[in-house]
Amino acid sequence: MDARQLRILRELGELGSITAVAEALLVTPSAISQQLRLLQRSIPVPLTERDGRRVVLTDAGQALAAAAIEVETALARARHTVADFVERPDADVSVAAFHSAAAAFFPLLLRVAGPDGPRLTLADEDVAQDQFPRLTRSYDLVLAHRLDHTPPWPATVAAATLLREPLDVAMPSTHPLAGKHRLTPRDVADQPWITVHDGFPVMATIEAIGTAANRRLDIVHRVNEFSVVAEMVAAGGGLALIPRWTTRPHPALVLKPLSGVHARRHIDVLHRPERTARRAVRTALTELHRAAATIRSRDTVAVAGSQPKAQRR
Repeated sequence: MDARQLRILRELGELGSITAVAEALLVTPSAISQQLRLLQRSIPVPLTERDGRRVVLTDAGQALAAAAIEVETALARARHTVADFVERPDADVSVAAFHSAAAAFFPLLLRVAGPDGPRLTLADEDVAQDQFPRLTRSYDLVLAHRLDHTPPWPATVAAATLLREPLDVAMPSTHPLAGKHRLTPRDVADQPWITVHDGFPVMATIEAIGTAANRRLDIVHRVNEFSVVAEMVAAGGGLALIPRWTTRPHPALVLKPLSGVHARRHIDVLHRPERTARRAVRTALTELHRAAATIRSRDTVAVAGSQPKAQRR
């Protein structure tokens, strides 16, 4: 039995005929009769009987029709509970992000938290690129990164781009290349490099630099955390690719744009499509887009060689 069949039985008890039930439910009498037959198959005693030309409820049918009222009441209560859950502005929302995105986005995202905002649960997840979609099983929203030219995320998740962030070459301000406005792969191919582990998006750009320069780069250190990388570059450990907007400026470093290769990454927000049925998740998602606009507009990590903002005309 199902809720629709129980409702038909209840309506038959109240309205007194199949024709009247069909008119009330905007279906044909034959459809009502079919549903009653299906319901009868699951009940060991007769639910209806003939009374002249009419079909009426038996005592068992009347008892089940009375129970149907309780079923409809419980279902209505459940629907209201779900509706309240979906529309609650202060419901729980979980967000995961890789390290540099977490550092840039989480402080801004916390602006939306409060008595009338989502209750945020934030976590860092530093995983290989192909692992990000799996995180949407555990989190409402997942900040992921991929390179500009790589394939899109699988269709099993919804995705929106928050930032298209340049990757610049970081070096000490005293480095011989620090005076150049823009670098090419040949400029940097003979330098020692600090880069990420295999499977992480930036690695593909490192490989592209070697391909463009027709030589294998000398990778001496592998570190995923950009704040650590910046300290190592400042100490003379090698060059590195560092995101322009989502890492803190380092006073001893300069960043140089790189031409000749795709040196840009997408920061995307991933989620399972059904998660945005909840108002609190939609609020957090809107705030992430606001945060992205704030991060993009700051651009405090000015690429070395450009004029300071106060001197621009």
